Amino acid sequence: MNLMKEDFNFSEEKFADLQMLRYRLNGFENLSLQQKSLIFCLSKAAVFGRDITFDQQGKYNLTIRKVIEAIYVNADQTSRNQNDFSSLEVYLKRVWFSSGIYHHYGCEKFLPEFSEDFFREQVVRLDDSVLPLRKGQTKQQLIDELVPVMFDPTVLPKRVNQTDGEDLILTSACNFYEGVNQKEVEEFYAQKKLPQDEQPSWGLNSKLVKQNNQLIEQVWKVDGMYGSAIKQIVFWLNKALEYTENEQQKTVLQKLITYYNTGDLHDFDDYSIAWVAQQEGVVDTINGFIEVYGDPLGLKGTWEGIVEYVDEVATARTRTIANNAQWFEDHSPVDPRFRKPEVKGVSAQVICAAMLGGDEYPASAIGINLPNANWIRSTYGSKSVTIGNLTEAYTKAAHGNGFTQEFVIDEPTRELIEKYGDVCDDLHTDLHECLGHGSGRLLPGTDPDALKAYGNTMEEARADLFGLYYIADHKLVELGLTPNDEAYKSQYYTYLMNGLITQLVRIKPGLNIEEAHMRNRALIAYWVLEQGNGCVEIVHRDHKTYVKINDYKQLRVLFGKLLAEVQRIKSEGDFDAARELVEKYAVKVDPVLHKEVLDRYAKLNIAPYKGFINPKMTPVYDVHRQLTDIVLDYSESFAEQNLRYSKEYGTL
Repeated sequence: MNLMKEDFNFSEEKFADLQMLRYRLNGFENLSLQQKSLIFCLSKAAVFGRDITFDQQGKYNLTIRKVIEAIYVNADQTSRNQNDFSSLEVYLKRVWFSSGIYHHYGCEKFLPEFSEDFFREQVVRLDDSVLPLRKGQTKQQLIDELVPVMFDPTVLPKRVNQTDGEDLILTSACNFYEGVNQKEVEEFYAQKKLPQDEQPSWGLNSKLVKQNNQLIEQVWKVDGMYGSAIKQIVFWLNKALEYTENEQQKTVLQKLITYYNTGDLHDFDDYSIAWVAQQEGVVDTINGFIEVYGDPLGLKGTWEGIVEYVDEVATARTRTIANNAQWFEDHSPVDPRFRKPEVKGVSAQVICAAMLGGDEYPASAIGINLPNANWIRSTYGSKSVTIGNLTEAYTKAAHGNGFTQEFVIDEPTRELIEKYGDVCDDLHTDLHECLGHGSGRLLPGTDPDALKAYGNTMEEARADLFGLYYIADHKLVELGLTPNDEAYKSQYYTYLMNGLITQLVRIKPGLNIEEAHMRNRALIAYWVLEQGNGCVEIVHRDHKTYVKINDYKQLRVLFGKLLAEVQRIKSEGDFDAARELVEKYAVKVDPVLHKEVLDRYAKLNIAPYKGFINPKMTPVYDVHRQLTDIVLDYSESFAEQNLRYSKEYGTL
């Protein structure tokens, strides 16, 4: 079903604190059959890792998902008419959304709102053949195993724990370690590191377990852990080779296949270097164990897949930024010792997402900068994308929802945001991804993992500060990226409003800030609030709290000062300074303000989190069984899609 632009429905159902959106594949119909076929094959590879992500997020996730799906599909009408069944349906959708039983953003376990008795009764009614029973396991044993994990708030309560002073491995439910503690993990990988800069991201693609009192890495590869899923990914990557647009693209996919076969992280680096160098062609993919936010120590990569194609018109913006990368680096407010004397290989594009998978589905990033290895960035550069059609969906869905009217301090500021907000949001994302993550350098001998549990937060703060500092620079007006020297103020206001006030809607009462991006925003916002001598303040009007900015120019000075310090911390590997910044500014929540914000937000009836339903792609063949087209269908519901994914892409 190809919908005209004016007919496209971006907003879909809401449940819990979540809203589903659809994203449009703009210009897909204008791609060649070869490009569409390439996208189709890569999309299959991007979804076949789904079960891996579920398992990585918690060792019981897959079993729970399969049991709840079996109840959902096989329940009789009497059961379906009960309130408990409606609650089970919401719980299942949350499990699909979060790739498990832990909130995708806050990492805390969400509990069922159906009764334990209802769950037990429903499982007992099911035929053994539809349940994920292990060999020799009885139905009652399955129930007894899952009930405490699902219903007891004290059992495995948090997927990623970042609480200072606790053993972050023993208190995190993510499935990257078994039988080991934090000290053992840190010592194990410290021994692997060589006295040189060019070394792999040790531990990125393995589970570390203790067997017979020995620490062993169970490597994720074709003939290793997750092999049945990885074989399917490799199968579709091989099929994609038939449709590549050029030889370089083919070489990159071949190197990715080699890495999946060997599990050797040197092969992953080899692939990453080739991927950065691949600049020709419209279609691209990210597929693998990439981001380390799901590991409290920032070592293990959660599996993700995304397929994309270039938005040529919008890419003119990011290309301008990339072409001036050296200017931005040279004029950075950081100590010259921490700047790159020569910026290499920076490329940036605005792309259309064609398929989201694994850790990018259904909640996805809107900007990506890879690879993550510092030495590859320094020597070979990086590739950055801003995902334009996802940003479009967010913007369209948010239009007229009353958010700015409730939380922005006055009408002139609202008008500023209305006029410049969208362009500056996109631009800040571009600066963050294209240049922020790729800027600066580590001093020789600095361990890239020196900041440990604080590394992700400090890296996101560094990239955000880079964007905040430069979005106010007149250079952007000269380059035609901002319309005038006032537009940046819209970004400064919305960023601080988010960091100080509105991101609190994403946190449950009584909890601290855990997620790295949220910590980064709080760190920046509360630091400038304290250090700013009144250039920004929190004010109260009519019993409501607002952000008030009194001196935008001084704010830029402060952003530059903090950027210099954050870069120093990263470049020198100053763990104690990172810990002090994060713990002082980025963790604690004011309970009185929190309650106020939640109450105000609740009246707007807006879901604080958004995720996406993928388009369904169907090959079309003629009477001679020759492929003639790939057709898009945007009508599949979230439940229909995930039940289909479990059936068609279930591998573990």
